[in-house]
Amino acid sequence: MSVSVLPSRDSTAPKQQQQVPVPPTGGRRGPNLNIVLTCPECKVYPPKIVERFSEGDVVCALCGLVLSDKLVDTRSEWRTFSNDDQNGDDPSRVGEASNPLLDGNNLSTRIGQGEGTDMRFTKELNRAQGKNIVDKKDNEVQAAFAKMTMLCDAAELPKIVKDCAKEAYKLCHDEKSLKGKSSESIMAASILIGCRRAEVARTFKEIQSIIHVKTKEFGKTLGIMKGILREKSSDGFIKINTDNMSGAQNLTYIPRFCSHLGLPMQVTTAAEYTAKKCKEIEEIAGKSPITIAVVSIYLNILLFKIPVSAAKVGQILQVTEGTIKSGYKILYEHRDIAVDPQLIANGTVSMDNLPRLDKDRGAKAAAASSSAAAAASAAASNKKKETAVKKEDGVVKTEK
Repeated sequence: MSVSVLPSRDSTAPKQQQQVPVPPTGGRRGPNLNIVLTCPECKVYPPKIVERFSEGDVVCALCGLVLSDKLVDTRSEWRTFSNDDQNGDDPSRVGEASNPLLDGNNLSTRIGQGEGTDMRFTKELNRAQGKNIVDKKDNEVQAAFAKMTMLCDAAELPKIVKDCAKEAYKLCHDEKSLKGKSSESIMAASILIGCRRAEVARTFKEIQSIIHVKTKEFGKTLGIMKGILREKSSDGFIKINTDNMSGAQNLTYIPRFCSHLGLPMQVTTAAEYTAKKCKEIEEIAGKSPITIAVVSIYLNILLFKIPVSAAKVGQILQVTEGTIKSGYKILYEHRDIAVDPQLIANGTVSMDNLPRLDKDRGAKAAAASSSAAAAASAAASNKKKETAVKKEDGVVKTEK
């Protein structure tokens, strides 16, 4: 057991020292690294040190010796009670943080109610001062920022998406090319650009579902804003990465889409492998990331024999059934590349699980329907030629 030498408590014999055993902590022996502040005058252990925040000193409570000064009070400046809001007192001393996206300096004077003044008179002064100080552009931008924040919260988007969307809105708000565009379309395009810059996968239709904008107007506004941001970035006016504004990667959509369909994790991993291999297939490499993600998921749904039809996949993920089947035909031709070989080697799945969709099935059905229609029209014309209808005395007679 280790011991430490401490000063004696007897004030009459200050030179004597007393050995106090200190048990080892955790069964380990070693030096005691605890820092203990003691008074050099009374040398009492344990010490009685008091922090006096009113004077900013650290004082010994026994002898009154000042051990330290200039102490910073880290406690709360005020106490909060249940009826504090009735007096109208604002304990804040600094106000809100400045917003670099606004044109003004965010510094203004607030007229408060003094003693013996009329409340109505104070409100009129505040209103008059607000009209002179606050910029109208900042009011519009702040209103748009508040609405964009509400929309992002409704879509459960992270804060980085909100910041990127607000930055894109501010940089493109005053451009002449956006005149005549509705504020809703500009906000929707800003949110979509913010999602792509932050690499948060959201589709065009998902953004359109939270803010109701016409598809044509939404697409035009998005194209204009991307052009403005690329132009300003190339000119050196702003420093933002515009490489990922065209669209998110297909891998970012797959976990969310599989979650919407209720698919197991094994299918999600296999679909991600298929989406990566789509870059090696020229026929599908140029498709949109959403199409590649959906087709990769559908291929592995069939591979694992999960009872989910293409119509249901298209309905949930908002993709047409024809797009899914046409993409599946391409992947079926390159199934040796699209399917993970480890799944085949382990015996988890089999290539025989993938059905073959006949390319000429649709053409044959269309040809059959057209030939049937032609035969029906020919039969009708022949029937008209063989029969002649005459009306005599109000009675219809037919002669061949």
